[in-house]
Amino acid sequence: MSLSIKAQDGLNAIIGESAISLNHNASKEYSMNFAFRSRYFLYDNERFQYQQQQVDIYHFSTFKLNFNHKLSFGIYYRNRDWFDTGSDELRFTEQFNYTKQKLGVRYGHRFRTEQRILKNKTIFRQRYRFAVDFPLNGEKLDIGEAYLVSATEGLLSLSKPDKPETDLRISTQIGWQITESLKLQTGLEHRLEAFNLVAKNNLFVLTSAIFKI
Repeated sequence: MSLSIKAQDGLNAIIGESAISLNHNASKEYSMNFAFRSRYFLYDNERFQYQQQQVDIYHFSTFKLNFNHKLSFGIYYRNRDWFDTGSDELRFTEQFNYTKQKLGVRYGHRFRTEQRILKNKTIFRQRYRFAVDFPLNGEKLDIGEAYLVSATEGLLSLSKPDKPETDLRISTQIGWQITESLKLQTGLEHRLEAFNLVAKNNLFVLTSAIFKI
């Protein structure tokens, strides 16, 4: 008896992504987020291995326009030079969020545009994400209870030296409200990358700790 990951419909890699996020409400209208994220290969080149790929540090400032609408601006730094895995990256992000809640279920639409500045090129990426989250017990999330988050996102990347690239991401995560100020989340995300060119199927294993300070 043998097990072959390659047989799983062209899976290219399994990638781990762990993050720590700090959220702070400075006022009723303004909030800020700081995060540190680590990405590493768990399966690549047809074998299981651990290989660090990059570390990311980013900040978002969010302005609440009204109960359902938010506008955010972000700056993002990705370091790959430490691990000899590619170009470092500086990224600027503009984002608009619309959310609506009904019977304990929250629906979210996120429109995001990004300017990704790499060593040899700049990529202009447009993104749209639809997400649903809800508590698994009743209509209100209480301390000690679990919740589910599912999302699908489409991405379009444009840069002068390359052809346009389209990606699709689908994710499902389960989270726990540990305390009033701490949430833990884990789940999976499937990324179908560059499916209009040469498609790659990557599976991400996501873990995160979200602090409210």
